Amino acid sequence: MSKVRKAVIPAAGLGTRFLPATKSLPKEILPIVDKPAIQYVVEEAVAAGLTDILIITGRNKRAIEDHFDRNFELEYYLDRDGKHEMLKEVEVSSGLADIHYVRQRDPLGLGHAVSVAREHVGSEPFAVMLPDDIMVDDARLLRSMLETHDRYGRSVLALLEVAENEISNYGCVDPQPLHDSLVEVRRIIEKPPAEDAPSNLAVFGRYVLTSDIFTALDRIEPGRNGELQLTDAIALLLDDQTVYGQTFDAGRHDIGQKLGFLRANIELALERDDLGGSVADLLREIVRNHNL
Repeated sequence: MSKVRKAVIPAAGLGTRFLPATKSLPKEILPIVDKPAIQYVVEEAVAAGLTDILIITGRNKRAIEDHFDRNFELEYYLDRDGKHEMLKEVEVSSGLADIHYVRQRDPLGLGHAVSVAREHVGSEPFAVMLPDDIMVDDARLLRSMLETHDRYGRSVLALLEVAENEISNYGCVDPQPLHDSLVEVRRIIEKPPAEDAPSNLAVFGRYVLTSDIFTALDRIEPGRNGELQLTDAIALLLDDQTVYGQTFDAGRHDIGQKLGFLRANIELALERDDLGGSVADLLREIVRNHNL
């Protein structure tokens, strides 16, 4: 069993890319087919053995708490009407893990959101899982990151190779290859111009961090829009200890932007036994009707 027990899921963002839908509905509750996006992330954490989960929320995010809570009235009527398969699906979300909540009062960046978890995490290592990225890989990436942390006792970042013209959208690392999919991170830079990027390996939304990150977060200065960047804190961490990167190339869906959200819905629907054939037929029909 991994030494890491806790996961932190920052979910306090305003979801402006999905307005007006997210005016009153948390972006994290938007469904991928028929399951809220954040449930995929919680299920990934649980599959990797992390069952103590802290979700960082904000105003207008109560629907997240409601989703992972019991709904006795709904359960009663589903049971009464003999809809037992639906009942099982409803009950799954309320029994997944030991889920806690704390509010980030102001949207001051990912670094600030992670700092809000300090009291819950204490001196333990922990995972950070961003709900804009869902992994459909049976938690293989997260488990490999936990194994790396257990072996070396240091922080581990998930790294994905992206196109050169996309690297300016991400944190980027200067990697020293070690073996297989593992690298040592020599530098980390937040959203560098393509010509200044040390590689095309982007940091994406999975981290396993030592509690030393909180000391580093105390030392960084606010950047653009007054936000505290987690990347800046990791850069400070590199001054004192080794940080590793775990590269991967499959399983990720970027649902933080509309096209990726639509693609995730389509691809995951195609993989389902109850929907795949019908969705494939529907897509072919749409293509024909639009002369594509």
